[in-house]
Amino acid sequence: MRRLFALTLALAAVASPARAATLATWDRPDQHVAAQAGLLHVLDDGDFHGDRPLTGGQLRQARDALAARLAVPPVNLGGLGPRVSVAAFDRALVRQLGLADVAAAVQDQARRRGLHPPARFGTEVVARQLGLRFNHPWPQGERLELDPWDAITRAEAAYSLARVAQFGGWEVQAARDTLARFVLPRYTAAQLHALRIAVSRIGMPYIWGGETDGASAGQVHGGYDCSGFAWRVFKLSGLPAGRRIRGRTAAQQAGEIRRSQRIRPSAVRPGDLLFFGPGRFWQKSTERRVVHEAIAMSGDFAIQSSGQGVYVSPLFEGWLHDEFTWARRIL
Repeated sequence: MRRLFALTLALAAVASPARAATLATWDRPDQHVAAQAGLLHVLDDGDFHGDRPLTGGQLRQARDALAARLAVPPVNLGGLGPRVSVAAFDRALVRQLGLADVAAAVQDQARRRGLHPPARFGTEVVARQLGLRFNHPWPQGERLELDPWDAITRAEAAYSLARVAQFGGWEVQAARDTLARFVLPRYTAAQLHALRIAVSRIGMPYIWGGETDGASAGQVHGGYDCSGFAWRVFKLSGLPAGRRIRGRTAAQQAGEIRRSQRIRPSAVRPGDLLFFGPGRFWQKSTERRVVHEAIAMSGDFAIQSSGQGVYVSPLFEGWLHDEFTWARRIL
């Protein structure tokens, strides 16, 4: 039976070698790390099978191994079906790492400010603050992207578990310290309308050129690039403010206002378009100088589509702090 199974795999690889190799082995080093750490084992035939969905039983084994590694009790995962979604997997890791209270506080803050966050919001914010998700490179990798509700593959799970296995001991506390500042202001009706749309897409993948929720002409998977996310929130939704946005790229949108209208970091308000890159406040916007875009949730946090899909990032530290060029007010 195993010989027949191996022959079937070999024939499939001949039929589509790039696809077979990519689906199963795109993160072979991470699979090795996860297996060596005892967090996600190879299967009975000796292969990792990264392309297969992670099962509930495998997640429980990973939870138990991680609990033993951290010398803490295993958390209750609740009812798990035969397959585990990306959001459910992220929630399990966040809880086992002792950050369930942080996720709950983030969720509650968004709820109390009227953003109507999906149930996954808090844990997806925390998971991405820890760097647990991965953006598959354009163009071949984008067909591997998963939505939060999709079944997570063993390869995707291995990527996250390998990150945890390689933590240096400071990452969990750093995430806790950063998200302790996640305090949102009261929003105007216009700000709420825009930010509710943005928050509802938390965890969706980064897709180069993407601006729609599902696959479309020229877009192999639902998702957004950085300026496409702003396009989705303000233009495709039909918000009145979207009529003031004409250009599609970050540099184009940044260059549509006069220099006198540019906003510095200290004056950022919710709903502002934020631009980043090596350019300086007084310089002309070009594709080399302005390379990224996000939407402000407050003076301290932005929501964006970038290396971990749609997620929330601080403005007071990291790349968004260091490479801020200027902001644009459209609400």
